[in-house]
Formats: sequence, structure tokens, C-alpha cells
Amino acid sequence: MSSHTLTVLWENRNEPFTDNRYSRAHRWLFDGGVEVVASSSPSVVPVPLSLEAAVDPEEAFIASLSSCHMLWFLALAAKAGFKVLRYEDQPEGQVGKNDQGKLSVTVVTLRPAATFEGDAPTTEQLDALHHDAHEHCFIAHSVKTDVRCEPRPA
Repeated sequence: MSSHTLTVLWENRNEPFTDNRYSRAHRWLFDGGVEVVASSSPSVVPVPLSLEAAVDPEEAFIASLSSCHMLWFLALAAKAGFKVLRYEDQPEGQVGKNDQGKLSVTVVTLRPAATFEGDAPTTEQLDALHHDAHEHCFIAHSVKTDVRCEPRPA
């Protein structure tokens, strides 16, 4: 088992607060020293109260699912003897109402494309690698969101 921590930091920059017109920009500080500027999504809280250039929680959630799938895919492809040269995903998350009528990320669709050197997997082998990657992804196992995988040609 492992434990993972980070710091999420928001500070009032001498703005009014109780009128709800404060900046949602904040920072994620990771243990390795990486700092990410984050904010609410402009689709939830309009600019200028959201920072459009920042990462929003919805994007981070989708990226986490995509990254976990990719890391398992790479490990499984290597174990099967396939040399991956490039892997690119263009995931998409849909926000809607869940079964309880609450807003949530209801569906995340991964759209990975992998390029191989030498022998590439057959369509069936590629599908199996993605299926197995999904089965191993503990981020996907941790959420109620419907996580789908639609591989595309590289």
C-alpha cells in the first residue's frame, strides 16, 4: 500500500470574498517540486473569476484516468514484446447528472493511439492490451464514472 499527498493552496489577494466575486485560481504543489496553476473551470465559474489558462479539476480527473490507462498499456505492451514508439490520447469527459441528479463527470472516453516499431500487435492483440490496461487501472477502479476506451489509428 502507498500514500500520496500534495498541497492545494488558495490565498485571498485582498479581494472581497463574501460577495462571491473572488478568484478561483490556486496552486497544486506536488512532493517532487512541480507546481501547477489550477482554477475552477470557466464553464462552471466564468472568467475573470476562473483562470482560463489553468488546469481545472475536471481536466485533472480526465488526465488522471488517461495517464493511468497509458502507463498500464505501456507496461503490458512491453511485457508482450511490442516496442511502443509513441502513445497519444485525446480523452474527453462529459459532465451531466448522475443517478442521484447531481452534477458529475458521468463518462470519460479515452481515445488512445499507439505507434510501434517492428512487429505491431494485431487488432485483436491491441484491443486485448487496452482491455487489460483498463482492468489494471486502479484510478478507473476508484470512480463511479463510466470509463470507455475507443482506440484510434496512429
